[in-house]
Amino acid sequence: MTALAHASWLGQLDSALATVSDLLYSWVLMWLLVGAGIFFTIRTRGVQLRHTGAIAASVVGSRDGRHGGITSFQAFAVGLACRVGTGNIVGVALALIMGGPGAVLWMWLVAILGTATAFSEATLAQLFKVRRSDGTFRGGPAYYISRGLRLPILGAVFAVLFLIANGLVMPMVQANAITASLQGAGGLSPSLGAVLVVALTAPVLLGGLRAMARVAEYLAPLMALAYLVLVLAILITHPVQAWEALRSIIEGAFGMRQGLGGLAGGVTAALLNGVRRGLFSNEAGLGGAACAAGSATVRHPVQQGFIQAFGVVVDTLFVCTATALAILVAGAGVFRPGTTAKETAGTLTQDAIAHLVGEWSRWPMALLVVVLAYTTIIGAFSYAQVCLDYLTDRPWVSRALQIGAVVCAGVGSVQQLTTVWTLADVLLGAGAIINLIALVALSRWVAGALRDWEALRGSSTPNEERAIFRGDSEHLPAALPAGAWESPVSR
Repeated sequence: MTALAHASWLGQLDSALATVSDLLYSWVLMWLLVGAGIFFTIRTRGVQLRHTGAIAASVVGSRDGRHGGITSFQAFAVGLACRVGTGNIVGVALALIMGGPGAVLWMWLVAILGTATAFSEATLAQLFKVRRSDGTFRGGPAYYISRGLRLPILGAVFAVLFLIANGLVMPMVQANAITASLQGAGGLSPSLGAVLVVALTAPVLLGGLRAMARVAEYLAPLMALAYLVLVLAILITHPVQAWEALRSIIEGAFGMRQGLGGLAGGVTAALLNGVRRGLFSNEAGLGGAACAAGSATVRHPVQQGFIQAFGVVVDTLFVCTATALAILVAGAGVFRPGTTAKETAGTLTQDAIAHLVGEWSRWPMALLVVVLAYTTIIGAFSYAQVCLDYLTDRPWVSRALQIGAVVCAGVGSVQQLTTVWTLADVLLGAGAIINLIALVALSRWVAGALRDWEALRGSSTPNEERAIFRGDSEHLPAALPAGAWESPVSR
């Protein structure tokens, strides 16, 4: 095959994959995820509204590691590492450009619905998890598809899709974002960036799931908190502009003021772009965070459901909102609804913060992007590791995947592989559809686990033994298969 013919073939493949990806993410998955959010809000009788306090308090005590394994907070942090990524900075900027300030309100709405979906998939991951010989657990879509629906082959299909996308392609994508950010901020060459990426990722990825959880436990929450503090300081020092930004969000969502539409124009554009950004930023229903949730050691499955639901709140209601407000507060200096080009989305947030606090902030913002991309590599690979553990327990296969991920990170640092990235989107989208179907089919287990937790919490004689979930609870549709919940010792 000549070089010209090879390039033409790759171009055709990339075009076909892009078409499928656009269809999946622009329409199919978007409405499936919205439908899932509505369904689980109804099925759980508005768990995110009835148990707001439990969701808000879920972090308290979640770092308790007395029972061994990966703590509830570590599993939450791994999920947060993937949720809070470069999409919270670039993706939100693009939503504002295309949909105007009103897109933010629809982003909020879809996050509220998404908390019910995130709660459901995390609870299922806990219900059908399995115990490993080293004292840790594995759970997630592959496991509840196999053990809950009794479809092990379909579980394996999901595992393969997520393994390739998260374990091999995601390190490429995020490593490229790291080197691009360093090159843009300080002129660092891609080759030096590749050395840095490999040096950072190799020790963690080769260290296994526990090492990934320990790194994510500190990095992901700290970087999210630092970013939120920075934006909060901007809002406090620009109160008039902050109030005007909030007004523009409300008025833009309902077309109440001319000139607040994005490039796509109108209320519909605000709705579609806000919904899309909210859905794919918080990842509720996509299946990845459920892989992290199933690895946690907790006393009741609903506990992990609450803390993963809190992750949606942190991602969309806090971090995405912070990005939007920073851009809107900067105002006409960097952003004009309906006129700002979408090509500027990659640097719009950095430009806004530099405009508000000074050019000195560009390096810290570049560092933020680097850390967000780095933690995303760690979080995504942990999903791949969970999926691989479903397929095989052979140590050499796990080591091969770890080495492959490090190599892919190095390759992705020095060159963009558009076709590979688009393929990852398609694989993740296909896996998400499988996951959503399984979630709906197993929804009665979620409702049963929630009823069990409510019954235990409402006991007039609180007792630690009674507060422990048991796999044969009368509130479940049936007894759980053997694996993790036979003995209180496992919690």
